[in-house]
Amino acid sequence: MTATIHHPPVSEDHSSSPPLRLSLAPAGSAPAPLDGAWWPRSRDLGAELPALTAVLDPLWGRITRVTVNPVHWPVVPRKVPVAGHVVKVGWFLAEQDPHALLLLSYHVGHWNLLVIPPQTNPVSAAWLMAAASDPLGTSTASRLTEEAARLRTADEADRAVEAVWDSEGGVRPAVPASRPRSPEVTAATPNRPGVV
Repeated sequence: MTATIHHPPVSEDHSSSPPLRLSLAPAGSAPAPLDGAWWPRSRDLGAELPALTAVLDPLWGRITRVTVNPVHWPVVPRKVPVAGHVVKVGWFLAEQDPHALLLLSYHVGHWNLLVIPPQTNPVSAAWLMAAASDPLGTSTASRLTEEAARLRTADEADRAVEAVWDSEGGVRPAVPASRPRSPEVTAATPNRPGVV
């Protein structure tokens, strides 16, 4: 049985397609829970996967299978046509971190990538990409995602405090009148040799 897959013509002008948002641990790094991070532009796995495999195939060998947790992917296609071959896609609920993507290359190995939610702000995404590609990292994809959310909440709280400060003129509250001010004390330091 022969299958023919028709691909629409692809424009040679690649400037219209945005660059892939991917960060990988350095080659030869010690094994870590994550091998990097991928920040797709949407939750359409069929549309996003070809660009990812186009970059990873030359680095890691032909990607043949991908597994995801379907919690964050509205549609999980069984097969995705990519540059010259087909990637089989599987999913696992309990066995796979919902924030990770597992890529398998035939006879070469497997890699875990943190999947950064498409709507993530650039500051959080940059932090996640750096943390996930750290060769000394020990966190899982979900743990890093939780830490980024905690940091974002703390940052938003700090900005709220600053906004209140600015709205009040940025002036410290006056010292209560009932509290006596202590006089300034100036002590003279005797000149000693070696002391300026």
